[in-house]
Amino acid sequence: MSASDKDSAGDLLVQEVDEELRREQYHQLWKRYGKYAIAAVAAVIFVVAGYQGWQEWQGRLRQKEAAQFEAAQDLATQGKGAESLEALAKLAADGQTGFATAAGMRRAELLVGQGDVAGAAATYDRIANSSGPTLYRDLAVLKLALLSLDTGDLAALESRVAPLSAISNPWHFSATEILALLAQKKGDARQAGLLYKQLADDLQAPPGIRARAAEMLAVLPPVADKAKG
Repeated sequence: MSASDKDSAGDLLVQEVDEELRREQYHQLWKRYGKYAIAAVAAVIFVVAGYQGWQEWQGRLRQKEAAQFEAAQDLATQGKGAESLEALAKLAADGQTGFATAAGMRRAELLVGQGDVAGAAATYDRIANSSGPTLYRDLAVLKLALLSLDTGDLAALESRVAPLSAISNPWHFSATEILALLAQKKGDARQAGLLYKQLADDLQAPPGIRARAAEMLAVLPPVADKAKG
């Protein structure tokens, strides 16, 4: 046997020994940690199965509450206001999806239509303080402020609306307009004028809000003149 053949045979023997050692190490590791690996895999399977089950349950729940909301809407369309309000109140209280918030908002609208402003304001206040979606909680604050302009605590309303006027907030323009209305109610024409001018000059503001702001500026004392005085 040549030297090169001996070297090859030696290399092959080393490889076989290494493989045997690795198999033995794997065997020992499996004996020591195999049960944990099985437990980890089982945990992943249970988590995935649980999540899928939760999704299915959520889907069925949404369908159920959507049907309840639609039925309450139908009652209102049929002129059965009391029954509609009762159904919406139940869904708002017991619902576990976004339809609970939607039911509360719709109930408040129906109450306004019936002239129950206090009841609507109380409903909006509950939504604003609920755990519902932030977008709708903020909208409830704005609607509450509008309903309470003549009867509510203006300073308290302003403190609730002011954070929503931040540029980053989806309700920025509506909140700014309501702050201007609150300033008017408090007799602060200068602040109201500044806010209306801000809206009227903002090309990003919705056309309706810009138009109303321009109309209000036309009847308020000019901001610059007021400042000089």
